[in-house]
Amino acid sequence: MIEYENLKKVNEKLFSKYENSFREFTASGWYILGKNVSIFENEFASFCGAKYSVGVASGLDALILAIDAFAFPKDSEIIVPSNTYIATILAIVRNGFKPVLVEPDIKTYNIDPDKIEQKITSKTKAIMVVHLYGKMCDMQKIEDIAKKYNLKIIEDCAQAHGATYNGKKAGSFGIGCFSFYPTKNLGALGDGGAIVCDDEEYMQKLKSLRNYGSCKKYYNDDLGYNSRLDEIQAGFLSIKLKILDDITQHKRELAKLYLENLDDKFIKPVVDEKYMDVYHIFNIRDNKRDELQKYLLDNGVKAEIHYPVPPHKQKAYEHIIDGVYPISQEIHDTTLSLPISYFHTKDEILKVCKIMNGWNEL
Repeated sequence: MIEYENLKKVNEKLFSKYENSFREFTASGWYILGKNVSIFENEFASFCGAKYSVGVASGLDALILAIDAFAFPKDSEIIVPSNTYIATILAIVRNGFKPVLVEPDIKTYNIDPDKIEQKITSKTKAIMVVHLYGKMCDMQKIEDIAKKYNLKIIEDCAQAHGATYNGKKAGSFGIGCFSFYPTKNLGALGDGGAIVCDDEEYMQKLKSLRNYGSCKKYYNDDLGYNSRLDEIQAGFLSIKLKILDDITQHKRELAKLYLENLDDKFIKPVVDEKYMDVYHIFNIRDNKRDELQKYLLDNGVKAEIHYPVPPHKQKAYEHIIDGVYPISQEIHDTTLSLPISYFHTKDEILKVCKIMNGWNEL
């Protein structure tokens, strides 16, 4: 069986270093917001090309705190793609704001910049982009729109660690929000997240918000959260960050095999020289996706669906999101994620291609 993911195999070459880090952590006697968090924050900010990084408890919390720190008016609206993972929209709703959904580009699956302006109103305060699957959005157009309407840019980079647009990394165009969920290219051994930015005042606000609204013990200036990157996970992340470029390169090599060997009857990811994709997910599309997934499983290949239900069809949002989003629906109905993990071999990917190319849709 060719697994879709196996986190033990992904991390096992780092186990001895993780164990050393854990021993140092336990011996330190400092278990919350200690040196591991500070070291990782500095390393990750540098990696992203940003001045500051603030570690938080999860990718969702990164999005929530990033919005909160701007202190938008109560009736604010935030632009967001209609086909994102639900966390992006949940962060807007949890802040009490209105998510305004914009359809994606059917070729890239990222928000379509040409459709953003028609959704902007006097209440719009930010554009929350999502670099889906590990491909960045068209940030030049989005930056131009944000500047024209004086809007903030918040980047959901949960799937795009190290991805670039015209040589500039994800998270460095606005406020970058990252998840370190274990399956991510830079995955921890538990939950974790971070926000990167260049503004010192904004950074200090985030540090207050993540720690009960306090920058000085027992003095609370903000209505905050308990959302701190765990000291253990920060130590693990510093170790893994050192091989992130190797992880990215390996996944790009596997993606190249798919792109070159998969039959063109499958809709494959588009490639553009302006973008350096990191392929957190290798997404293909097919009108008989469910049958294809079963065929693969019957032939020893596990594939996943990211994601089967679009946000506007989720029960939790039936009274929050209105409208019809046919492009998003088409993507969610036809998308299939193929194996592309750090532990997969080139021979395994070529085997997947051979099996898929033998599939008869008729």
